[in-house]
Amino acid sequence: MSTLRILTLLAVCSLAQAAEVKYEFVPNFFGTPPGKEQIGNGHGEIAVDSAGNFYVSVQDKDAGLQVYGKNGKYLKTLALPASLHGFVIRKTEEGEFIFAAVLGEQRFIKAKLDGTIVMEIKPDAFPEVQGKTKEGKNALKLTNCDVAPNGDIYLVDGYGKSWIFVFDKTGKFKKVFGGPTQIVDGKAFANTHKIFIDPRFSPVRLLCLDRGNNRMFHLDLDGGNPQMIANTGLRNPSSASFNGDLMCVAEIAGRVSVWNKEGTMVAAMGDNDRIAEDKAKGIKKETNTPKVPPSDWREGVVTSPHGITFDAQGNILETEWNQFGRVLRWDRK
Repeated sequence: MSTLRILTLLAVCSLAQAAEVKYEFVPNFFGTPPGKEQIGNGHGEIAVDSAGNFYVSVQDKDAGLQVYGKNGKYLKTLALPASLHGFVIRKTEEGEFIFAAVLGEQRFIKAKLDGTIVMEIKPDAFPEVQGKTKEGKNALKLTNCDVAPNGDIYLVDGYGKSWIFVFDKTGKFKKVFGGPTQIVDGKAFANTHKIFIDPRFSPVRLLCLDRGNNRMFHLDLDGGNPQMIANTGLRNPSSASFNGDLMCVAEIAGRVSVWNKEGTMVAAMGDNDRIAEDKAKGIKKETNTPKVPPSDWREGVVTSPHGITFDAQGNILETEWNQFGRVLRWDRK
């Protein structure tokens, strides 16, 4: 058999395999806290623990971090800061913890699953590469974090100048990279909204959701060796999660997408078909806005995906940037 024919067959098989990645929307999965009609102001993240419980950050006063069971029913609220813009739940040698970037307080926290804070990195521990505020404080705008296999903590200043800070597991500063001085494919980092340790590769890679440039790329853990995943056809990638060889992405301009290790999009859900209409009118009515009221929500159609997670079974849950709070679910078929 010729080499060309073999390559053709491999390509056909690859496409067939990609076509098998399908998801089904699950309506009305999430409940609400007692006495509330809605979850609450969502501008954060969603994550799942090893028991299958879901954690949703809510920015209303005293809302804390809401916890829901496998069935989507409200369980409890953890007394954590209201501005956990980005957080992950990771297992370490010491146990399972919540690692979070507290946007409103510009600090990092590590907490037990019961909400007990066991470690923090305060603003003055960061190098002042951002400059200072009018009040003389370090001008940080931390948006997300993740933890490397060796315990190193990675934090991104996604609403600032997109610096990526690295601390060791004790909270001691190690290095900083990214930002306005590091060029990847001709462009500096811009609104690098969230970063994640991508465990699908060996060694692991650092995923950068460079929303300001509407692109996704990998770096090695030292900040070098950039590898572009996609820089066209995206809708402003804002968050991601991993399951097996797949990565799901929350795109704030109206889509949830799924990608394989080769950087090919293999599924898309919740596609908001009014983005072109809104763009033509110069408005943000249904995408990339927190103002869409529940009366205008359409079943299975996203507005502003901001946080996302796979559960252990490969199902996808997405939380939106929405002042009322909205979480959607798709089950893998």
